[in-house]
Amino acid sequence: MDDGTLAGLLATLDLHADASGDPDTFLGDSQRQPWGRVFGGQVLGQSIVAAQRTVDPDRPIHSMHGYFLRAGDDLEPITFSVERLRDGTSFSARRVQALQQGRPILSMIASFQLPATGLDHQALAPDVPGPESLPSLQDRYQDVQSEATVRWRRPRPFDLRHVDEPVFVRAAQEPARRQCVWMRATGPMPDDPALHSAVIAYASDYSMLEPVLRAHGLAFADSGLKMASLDHAMWFHRPARADEWLLYVLESPSAQGARGLGTGQIFTRDGVLVATVAQEGMIRLPRTQG
Repeated sequence: MDDGTLAGLLATLDLHADASGDPDTFLGDSQRQPWGRVFGGQVLGQSIVAAQRTVDPDRPIHSMHGYFLRAGDDLEPITFSVERLRDGTSFSARRVQALQQGRPILSMIASFQLPATGLDHQALAPDVPGPESLPSLQDRYQDVQSEATVRWRRPRPFDLRHVDEPVFVRAAQEPARRQCVWMRATGPMPDDPALHSAVIAYASDYSMLEPVLRAHGLAFADSGLKMASLDHAMWFHRPARADEWLLYVLESPSAQGARGLGTGQIFTRDGVLVATVAQEGMIRLPRTQG
């Protein structure tokens, strides 16, 4: 799957039935990446799709917890094996193993809930400039010619607009543990709430570890820096569309032991909190720094 567009992403999330006929096993392809490894957000979204297909569609996902166990090969198909852990009166739980060559690259447990009423409150969204006033990554890097900028200018299914300068290519001028990013799918999507949840999960992996680097005056493109996502947790609070602007408010509460923690809150444009995210990543500094 070479297409980096939204259509390519939706095709990647449209999993195939397994040739064995097992209703709880699915097959998926991968988007091609410059580094040859499967993008973590992609396998998260595909695992959610696989799990949701075994659950009553009236029960949307409300949380997922996954561990990235191995780097995935973007040239190899991925098998998604779903285990039905429980179907209760209100909740359903599923375990998904994403496999390549018979070995798991991601292990995830997800929970689904029949809609219910109860207590209701939420955090407030920060007051930041709107997305129309901010440049896209393509606009930011169009005049900067380097291998790092080519990576971030290539076609992708999401438009990302940072409130502050991103640290993909250059370190921040002033270190900070917090940042805000507007994000939106690059085109309209079908009216399928489960698909929108999977696509938002996909996008949630774009910038999770960026605040960790921002806090220490580092950039993704720094020579010798090695990073890998270790786990990903997400709570879906309220429904939202991935093809409308979402504000991703990210923070890093801690970094230690060659690991950094990123947390995030995703708001709609009118301030509704739709999801909370957490991810820890391995971050190994160049030898000259430690």
